[in-house]
Amino acid sequence: MDLAKPQVDIGLSTNDLEPMLRFWQEEVRVPFDHLLKIRRGQDQHRHDVLGTVLKINHHAEPLPDAPPSGYRELIIARRGVASPQPMADPEGNRVRLVPPGTEGVTQIGVRVAVRDLAAHRRFYGEALGLPEEPSATGAAFRAGESLILLEESPDAPSDAGMRGRGWRYITFQVFKVDEVHAAVLAKGGREAMAPTTLGTTARISMVRDPDGNWIELSQRASIVGALD
Repeated sequence: MDLAKPQVDIGLSTNDLEPMLRFWQEEVRVPFDHLLKIRRGQDQHRHDVLGTVLKINHHAEPLPDAPPSGYRELIIARRGVASPQPMADPEGNRVRLVPPGTEGVTQIGVRVAVRDLAAHRRFYGEALGLPEEPSATGAAFRAGESLILLEESPDAPSDAGMRGRGWRYITFQVFKVDEVHAAVLAKGGREAMAPTTLGTTARISMVRDPDGNWIELSQRASIVGALD
């Protein structure tokens, strides 16, 4: 995969915005960037985490009481941190501040619980085309400066949903979303949403990994220019 931005973005969903913003801005100390209105009843509060966009999606309508996705932890490499500092936001979403280089994380890492490590290794390595790096606990794939850490777990979902509280998706910024989307499907990825254009902002699509976790492919105008 040819990345248009060398960082992976990550999104979570909530109905209770203010405590979440206080935690992420004041305790984790990630700066707010801007508000993006996705649709009526959904606002996205975008924060900058070393180039990664942390997307806190606030939904006005109650979210279903759905099982968690396989996305289990955001790891942030931070200078000045002497040892790993595990934390959790008001809704239990895990974040860990670590010294740069911990588990190979030099910018951010996303820890993913998976049912079948071999299947996900094929998906990330072949369908997404990411290079694999050594890992002591499972498998690790490099996406620019970011790292995807896969760990086999018996409680990983079998059919992860997009709607629900907590970590719900990651985003790769690409140059030509239609081409990347088609390539992922041709190599075994599952389609969740065909490519669609969002005004003049972006052209996006969604695919799913072997456990159903949602992955957004985004061709964002502010990064790549034209959407055609």
